[in-house]
Amino acid sequence: MEIIIQPDRDRACALGARLVAGLVRRKPDAVLGLATGSSPIPLYAGLIETRRRDGLDFSRVRTFNLDEFIGLEPEHPASYHAFMKRHLFDGINIPAGSIHIPDGMAPDVERTCRDYEAAIKACGGIDLQVLGVGSDGHIGFNEPTSSLASRTRIKTLTDRTRRDNAADFGDPAKVPFHVITMGVGTIMETRVCLLLAFGKKKAPAVATLAEGPITAMVPASILQMHPRAIVLIDEEAAAELKRADYYRWVFDHKPDWQRI
Repeated sequence: MEIIIQPDRDRACALGARLVAGLVRRKPDAVLGLATGSSPIPLYAGLIETRRRDGLDFSRVRTFNLDEFIGLEPEHPASYHAFMKRHLFDGINIPAGSIHIPDGMAPDVERTCRDYEAAIKACGGIDLQVLGVGSDGHIGFNEPTSSLASRTRIKTLTDRTRRDNAADFGDPAKVPFHVITMGVGTIMETRVCLLLAFGKKKAPAVATLAEGPITAMVPASILQMHPRAIVLIDEEAAAELKRADYYRWVFDHKPDWQRI
């Protein structure tokens, strides 16, 4: 696991956007795994700006989102379909048919989950997965105690996670109880994991996922076992890391060929 500490969220996300853009340039038909929430918004803005400024071409890129609320139509303003359209897809030249987001209105959830896994495999797997982390250490919507070998499936949200998502709904009571989410095992099969975490609220989760034991109580901790997991954080999110000075030293002394 590589921990990269930056002064603030914007500079961390600028590095993340540079990493994603570099992949798309090297592999125009790259398969990207995407996340929602506040953390990746500046990264997506950076990709839109790179598209505008340099003509970065997304016409052959395929995308798979981590999750979606069950019971929300794609047009619902709090749906992740609407989030991705608003924050990324409207600003890049990706064909609608290349975008994959779980169907929260699917009549057969189990079949939808199986089909989602099959679609990822049919594309050759995900090259880079953007991730956030919940304050309790969840990734995707894999809540604490989720199986570390789990696949795309239905999950029931904790009250804590529902409260964390309440702002988009205007009322905590309106947050759905269930979601479709990629599983931890699905995430671990991606070639690169890029996790973003910012602010004091995320400091305990960052310290535990990076330096604590690998445990289903903190699903993000499994990323310690991933062959290439990159954790981009700001100084506030790094506040509880015991080895923060070492991570800064490593980043500052990378050989040129390893720099982002």
